Amino acid sequence: MLCLIIKLLFQMKFDKKIKNILITGGAGFIGSNLARILTQEYNFKVTIFDDFFTGSEENIRGLSAEVIKASVLDETALKKHVNNKDIVFHLAARNIIASIKNPLDDMNTNIRGTYNVLTECKIANVKKTVYASTSSIYGNSKQIPINEDETPNFLNFYSVSKYAGEGYTKIFYEQYDLPVCIVRYSNVYGTNQSASNPYCGVVGKFINLALQNKPLEIHGDGEQTRDYTFVDDACRATIHAALDPKSIGDVFNIGTGTETSVNLLSSTIIKLSNSNSKIVHIDKREIDNIRRRVLNIEKIRYKLKFFPVYTLNEGIQKTINWYSNHRHKK
Repeated sequence: MLCLIIKLLFQMKFDKKIKNILITGGAGFIGSNLARILTQEYNFKVTIFDDFFTGSEENIRGLSAEVIKASVLDETALKKHVNNKDIVFHLAARNIIASIKNPLDDMNTNIRGTYNVLTECKIANVKKTVYASTSSIYGNSKQIPINEDETPNFLNFYSVSKYAGEGYTKIFYEQYDLPVCIVRYSNVYGTNQSASNPYCGVVGKFINLALQNKPLEIHGDGEQTRDYTFVDDACRATIHAALDPKSIGDVFNIGTGTETSVNLLSSTIIKLSNSNSKIVHIDKREIDNIRRRVLNIEKIRYKLKFFPVYTLNEGIQKTINWYSNHRHKK
């Protein structure tokens, strides 16, 4: 019933001439879920463009989509596959953990790769280009909840490169009238976030451990907070931004507006998975430099009429169910 309600709520009206979609990074965690919704609920013709650095064939198995194995640094491949596309979702990126290990690769992929995508979108006259950014650009924000106009505070290479991508996206809009919008994700979790992937987020790692009754290790005191967003909400918000003409040239936070501590997250996972896991506190890591983060999502609510529908408990439960089934199949 919930799935039907969500579908009815968010199957917004859109230009029926829109048919062909390209998703860079479409075999990744968020990208594959985006591809699923676009193909199964909107019946769009989707092309997945991915170098499979963090993406996987398992994520997109069974999807009715064309799959191109190529990097956004491959200008020839981009030119060929951006051509004749109505909307391009640019999700391909090196994530925060990978950027720490190899800042140069992070810069090339996240900045040069974004420039390449925007260039080909301009040449192909793409109707809408959606750039996926991150709440990491806010760093330790001075205000809570965080608005889109908050001054960036960079604490890692990843946030720098992603914000640079935002800058190029805005310039292509200002200089070339390329229809664009920017979305900033906040701690997205859910299906296809494989715990076997070294770049998996904390929710996936905790659920995987809880299902094995292993200890959940929390770095620091666990009172650090985040805005945990279920992947279906994140994807539908992204689709809203793509299809609504009011989003052109603008930037939107995508989150829940709810602040959750790591302690509460871990105890919720243990409870919902009926686990016997214990919570263990260990030393902080180098990347554990954000104390509080929760996004203000009023802009996307009022301008695009989008709001998240999954509570933390609902999203965690769906994710636990997926992990349980996924582990059983293995």
